[in-house]
Amino acid sequence: QEDWKVTPSGLEIAEARIKGSGAGMEPPEGSVLRDGWWVYKPRIAPQRRLVLAASGATGEGWTLCTVQGCRELGKAAGDTTVLKPCEG
Repeated sequence: QEDWKVTPSGLEIAEARIKGSGAGMEPPEGSVLRDGWWVYKPRIAPQRRLVLAASGATGEGWTLCTVQGCRELGKAAGDTTVLKPCEG
């Protein structure tokens, strides 16, 4: 899980969480275990856009939640979703 925010610099990651660990999902140094989730702040620059691809291997898409509610994106394999701040 990841929390992102829109800033004048672009999309900035505020926090990321992983439950458990495994191949490629090891909690990074400085992570804190909170309610069964490893919580940390990735060190990446603000992004102009996020590209979400769906492999179909997980059986799920992406869940995008805002103050207006949540919706599922990219459930079908091969679907690509691009998130970027609105202009203006």
